[in-house]
Amino acid sequence: MNNEKNPLPDKTLEKLISHKVLDLFIRVGLIFFLVVYCYQIFKPFIGLMLWSLILAVALYPLHILIARKMGNKDGYAATALVLVIILSVFTPTTLLVFSFADSSTALVKQVQSGTLQVPAPSESVAGWPLVGNKLYALWSAAHTDLGGVVAKYEPKISVVTKQVLGYAASAGKAILMFLAALVLSGIWMAYGSSAHAAAKAIAKRIAGDKEGGILVVLSTATIRAVAQGVIGIACIQALLLGAGFILVGIPAAGIWALMVLLLGIVQIPAIFIALSTIIYVFSTNDSTAVAVMYAVYTLVAGMADNILKPLMLGRGVDVPMPVILLGALGGMATGGIIGLFLGSVMLALGYQLFMAWVYRETEE
Repeated sequence: MNNEKNPLPDKTLEKLISHKVLDLFIRVGLIFFLVVYCYQIFKPFIGLMLWSLILAVALYPLHILIARKMGNKDGYAATALVLVIILSVFTPTTLLVFSFADSSTALVKQVQSGTLQVPAPSESVAGWPLVGNKLYALWSAAHTDLGGVVAKYEPKISVVTKQVLGYAASAGKAILMFLAALVLSGIWMAYGSSAHAAAKAIAKRIAGDKEGGILVVLSTATIRAVAQGVIGIACIQALLLGAGFILVGIPAAGIWALMVLLLGIVQIPAIFIALSTIIYVFSTNDSTAVAVMYAVYTLVAGMADNILKPLMLGRGVDVPMPVILLGALGGMATGGIIGLFLGSVMLALGYQLFMAWVYRETEE
C-alpha cells in the first residue's frame, strides 16, 4: 500500500531532497558571493553615482526645456546645460572652497603656533545667563595668554584641528567629485527616457506593478524637493554672500560661507551672519562708499531666500527639517563636504519611502 501511494522509496526521496537543498545552498552561496564581490568593486563609486543621479533628477526639468529649444536633441541639451553650470557655478564654488581650505589651514596654524590674536571680551559677556562668567573668564585668559589656554585644552584642540584640517582637505576632493558627478549627470539626462523606463521597471520588479510607479514618483519628488527647495537655495545664498565676503576681504571667508550653507539647510535665516559681516566692514574698512555698497549687496543676498523659497520650495513633498539637518550633519561627518549634500537628500528619501510604506500598511 505504501509503495502505491509513494512510488519512490524513502531513501531515494531523502537523497533527492538533500540534493535539492544542497543545490539551493550552492546557488544562494554563488549569488551571495557575486553580490558581495560586485559591491566591493562598485563601492568606491557609490557616492559619485548617487550624487550624479541626484543632480540628473533635479536638473532634468530644465534639461527638457533646453532640449525643446534645440529641436529635442537630448545630447546637445545635456552638454549645453552642464557647460553653463560649470561656467556659472563651478568657478565661484571653486573660489569659495579654496578660500575655506586656506582659512581653515591658516586658523589651525595660528592656534598651534600661538600667534592668533584674540580680542578682549566685552564686560557685557559676563552678564550672559548660565555661561556668562565661565565664557568671560575663558575669553579673558585667551586674550592675555593664548598659549596657556591652548596648552590646557591641547587634547580637545588637537581633535578639533584634525577635524577642521580633514574638512579642508576634503574641500578640494569635493570640487573634483562635483565636477565628475555633473558630467555623469549630463550622460544620465541625455538618456533620460530610457533611464526613467529602466527605473520604473526595477521599481515594479521590487514593489509590484502598482506600487512601483508610485515609488518612482515619490523618489523623484523627494529628490527634487530637497535638492532644489532646500539645498539649492542654501547653495545660492552661500555663493552670493561668499562672493561678497571674498571681494571685501572678510577673514576666513570660506568658513563664513560654509556657515551660511549650513544655516540655509536647517532653515535659519542667513541674515544673522550677513549683519555681523556688515558691522565688521563698517568698523574696519576705510572707504564708506565700499562699506555702504557691501551692506546693500549683503542685505539683498541675505534675504534672497524670501524670494527663492516661493519659487523653489513646496513643490515636492514635506520633509521635516530635523531629517534634513541630521542627514546633512551625518553626511558631512562621514563623507566630508560632498556628504553634506548627499546625506540630506538620501536621508530625506529614505524617510519619505519609509513613511509611505507605514501609511500604506495602515490603510490596508
